[in-house]
Amino acid sequence: MITVNKVKRPVRFFNTTGPCNPWDHYMLPPEERLVGAQLHRYIRDQLYWVLHAPRQTGKTTFLQNWMREINGGRFNGEDTLACYVSLESCQGIAEPERAMPAMCTAVREYASGSNIPAPEIEEVSPLMMVNVMLGNWAKLVAPKGLVILFDETDVLEGETLISFLRQLRGGFAARGPGVFPVSAALVGMRDLKDYITAAKDGAAPNPGSPFNVKADSVSLSNFEREDIARLFAQRTEETGQEISGEALDYVYDQSRGQPWIVNSLFQRATMRILGEESRETLSIEHIMEAREQMIQARETHLDALEVRLRDPRIRRVAESIIIGATDPGIGRANPDVELAMDLGLVSWNSETGFIIANPVYADILTRYLNAGYHDNLPPPSSWQWQKKDGSLDMDALLREFQQFWRENSEVWEEKSDYTEAFPHLLLMAFLQRVLNGGGRIDREYAAGRGRMDLYVEYRGSGHIIEVKLIRDRQNPEQVEAKGLEQIGKYRDSKAPDAPAYLVIFDRRPKAKELPWEDRLGWARKGTVTVVRG
Repeated sequence: MITVNKVKRPVRFFNTTGPCNPWDHYMLPPEERLVGAQLHRYIRDQLYWVLHAPRQTGKTTFLQNWMREINGGRFNGEDTLACYVSLESCQGIAEPERAMPAMCTAVREYASGSNIPAPEIEEVSPLMMVNVMLGNWAKLVAPKGLVILFDETDVLEGETLISFLRQLRGGFAARGPGVFPVSAALVGMRDLKDYITAAKDGAAPNPGSPFNVKADSVSLSNFEREDIARLFAQRTEETGQEISGEALDYVYDQSRGQPWIVNSLFQRATMRILGEESRETLSIEHIMEAREQMIQARETHLDALEVRLRDPRIRRVAESIIIGATDPGIGRANPDVELAMDLGLVSWNSETGFIIANPVYADILTRYLNAGYHDNLPPPSSWQWQKKDGSLDMDALLREFQQFWRENSEVWEEKSDYTEAFPHLLLMAFLQRVLNGGGRIDREYAAGRGRMDLYVEYRGSGHIIEVKLIRDRQNPEQVEAKGLEQIGKYRDSKAPDAPAYLVIFDRRPKAKELPWEDRLGWARKGTVTVVRG
């Protein structure tokens, strides 16, 4: 049920919990980010349509804002009445006999909470209950046309989903004021064809599918850098507090415009790091501290990623990206990839191929996957990793890692879900164990790159690390030569004067038969130290 408090706050804030509204929160018109939508046309031509986008991108904010605008007369004068309805209460109910009454109850509650005439629930077959209720509701609000905005449609499953879509389709042909809703939006993380496929046990949609009246499928894009600047400018206008251009660039670089991350960074920086009453200019250091706090706090949105990473479908895609593997079976039309992209975890473009959608997610992904390793590593005080002046001795640290790898890797790998990426995850856990509180790791990896690049910064000094695997039927000398070429380019682009380390793990089955003295190695090749694991 929607409850609205329209008392404007003296100072608004950046919101990360629930939908945004313009009287409490800094926000941009969400319809600006709808890709391919024709909002006026959906009402004018009485169309049913789908909006799909990852969680925490602003779908509910858009729907509730659009409902207010429709009911305020923006789109069709006084001739249309809109209602937002969340189907979340139907989650996990696969039987229509139980789900349809719950759905009808949700409709009544949301209508009552929005001060819209609420329809009665008739005792009819569950396979017709929603259809009958929507028809009665249309009569109740006539002569106005009824627009329904169904949120969380993707929680419906199995026969419940099939029945719901069929009941909508059943009234579609006769839709009109006083007869049946003139327009409906079905909103969730995934496109409608994905719901249908899931409900039909993996069978692809066909002309006989239960919903062939969809006029459009549109999505909601992330913020552009200019949008982020406009968002913070609202706070500047209200309070006088400014943000540096460098900090804005960092927010965009780390979030890639993901709305929840942007708001979280701004909220932590303004309300926790500087304090709500502070008017000090936000610097990149404030945003960097906010980023670390956000990740350490394991916010609900970020914590939900951990559950997804355990899904075998997501694991296949994420692991290929981490190790930089080339897998022709992983394309944009692959269902596993589609799921990862619909969740907002993975993105693709012609320059990078498949990558984790933003650096914050990439950091979260690796920290969650190697948390067990990190938390069970010996304390850093037991290693030799610092020079006398307190700076990082990367040579000593990587030699410590080699020893740990020799003593523990085989046992620890047996317990790993991400076995292909195990060397990468353990190395990063080892580094993070030392750097906590005093440094950071920038990670760059993508499917098809054949490597992972790390930039390790500690107390103002940086180190370049590239991680590569020798896989079955690969030549070790060629892998090393390619790695030396790649790390040179990465160092030139990131930190030309930084010490560089090429870490190579031999993952060929026959390598495990060799004694450790032959598997481990340490050599200087020009300006790069080659470390074998």
